[in-house]
Amino acid sequence: MKTTAPIGALKIKDAAKYLGGLSTITVHRLIRRGFIKPNRALRHILIPVSELDKFLAEGQN
Repeated sequence: MKTTAPIGALKIKDAAKYLGGLSTITVHRLIRRGFIKPNRALRHILIPVSELDKFLAEGQN
């Protein structure tokens, strides 16, 4: 079975898993510090997968 990266946006809990099993508290801290920019247009905080990929790529530099 082939696994692919999700398309679109993820809720905090799913974003934490996507970032390698971080806690949701850590994801909230990253948002508060401006490292990750969420989409707050809806009732739930959604984080675009492209934003998470950008954060991971910057961490490798």
